[in-house]
Amino acid sequence: MIKKSNFKFIMIFLIGIFLIAGICAESVSYCCEKTTDGAWCQNVAEEYCDDNYRKLATSCESTNFCKQGCCYDSQEGTCTENSPQSVCEAEGGYWTAQRDCDIEQCAIGCCLMGDQAAFVTQTRCKRLATIYGLETTFRSDISNELTCIASATSSVVKGACVFDTDEGNDCEFTTEKKCSDLGGKFHKDFLCTAESLGTICSPTTKTTCVEGKDEIYFLDSCGNVANIYDSSKINNKEYWKKIYTKEESCGYGSANVDSGTCGNCDYSKGSTCEEKLSGKHVCQSLDCKYNGKTYKHGESWCADSPGLIDFLPGSRAFRLVCFNGEVTSEPCADFRAQLCFEYEDPNGAKVAGCGANLWTTCVHQTTKKDCENSDLRDCQWIEGINIDAKGGDDKEDGSCVPLFAPGLEFWGKEKTKTSGSSFSANYMSRTTGSSTRNAETTCSYIDQKCVVKWEVDILGNKKCIDGCECVGDDWEEKMIEACKAMGDCAGKVNYLGIKGYSEDPEVEKEDAD
Repeated sequence: MIKKSNFKFIMIFLIGIFLIAGICAESVSYCCEKTTDGAWCQNVAEEYCDDNYRKLATSCESTNFCKQGCCYDSQEGTCTENSPQSVCEAEGGYWTAQRDCDIEQCAIGCCLMGDQAAFVTQTRCKRLATIYGLETTFRSDISNELTCIASATSSVVKGACVFDTDEGNDCEFTTEKKCSDLGGKFHKDFLCTAESLGTICSPTTKTTCVEGKDEIYFLDSCGNVANIYDSSKINNKEYWKKIYTKEESCGYGSANVDSGTCGNCDYSKGSTCEEKLSGKHVCQSLDCKYNGKTYKHGESWCADSPGLIDFLPGSRAFRLVCFNGEVTSEPCADFRAQLCFEYEDPNGAKVAGCGANLWTTCVHQTTKKDCENSDLRDCQWIEGINIDAKGGDDKEDGSCVPLFAPGLEFWGKEKTKTSGSSFSANYMSRTTGSSTRNAETTCSYIDQKCVVKWEVDILGNKKCIDGCECVGDDWEEKMIEACKAMGDCAGKVNYLGIKGYSEDPEVEKEDAD
């Protein structure tokens, strides 16, 4: 009812935007060292904290026991980046505040084990030696995995082993030990076709691939492997005399893909020896074709997952890798707890990896500077709305919400049926008919009520006197934007295009006495 008072009418409009079902209630997020579900260092409602462990009414990033850093396992020789201190120490690890694990114990190098290799820490290299019972060599001067793999070659010296037969001096290109077992005479670094050895073996134009090697090799008439195929050296006596290294051979430093003249294939450059159906051997490209684009062997990139750009319910990030000519897919953590990030290395190659979505502390930030500190969190500042209940003298006009909307589990043991009412509008995306308290708690941070007061004179002219920032569509649109950024809240469709709730927010009007 509207009553007359001093020729003025005062009408109060209560404009409510409630972005999930249920009555708006203040919710305090706790950092639980361990939850009742067994998860470590989570920002959840207090009731989900395990009472046997520590908890604080603040974000986990602000606590000592859940602060992220580097966890070093001295027994296994492994290092885990962005690991909470409690998790690390609970598993017997050594924790340091250096989040990127840029410490001496975590320095990576090449662990050579016979003809195998692993790009690991020195401690891990020793651990692998124990596990497999092999002698290892750790090379700290090798700084990337591809070079490490390429270095995994046998150190056994080979040469021509000459022995007498009824047909004359036969020869086998082999190791000194095997030559001794055959009773032959060993000539280190010589080929069986060396004229000075006087063997029955002669040069040919035949080629072959050798297991464990990248290159195409000549074969002699006795079936022995000779030097790397080079069409210009078919009749070169010196080339058929002694072993030429890869560096001394044709086309060194290039992949030599599909070359008809040079067989110096290079795995690190993206090629390897392959036999075609015709019997011809070529340096086959290890590059990949994907969605009309060509990717180099060893390159990785982020998949264009359906709905991920809009962070729709059900969307998930994937890392794709080109390896040996095939594209493999590696999922990042579900619920968008991780996202895929890519960049180009100094050589222009694409490199991608799954990284944590650091969104959980966003709603606790009260200034734009703290909100957009990308070293600590992935957040964005929306001006003109105030959703943080803490307030305070340093609270700036605006609110901090996730930059990359997380996924929320709105199903489970504790279900609350979603429904609309005359008091609120439900913006929760619907893929099932229920939502869990976890999603409800997260989305409820955006629940907001704005009171607008109007002064109406006797002629019916209205003038806003309080809460005027909420007048018009701008405030409502910003609230919906903030809600969508908070996760699987607001009027979204899922990544398959199935619509969720899309009711318009209701406006409740109350007349003042």
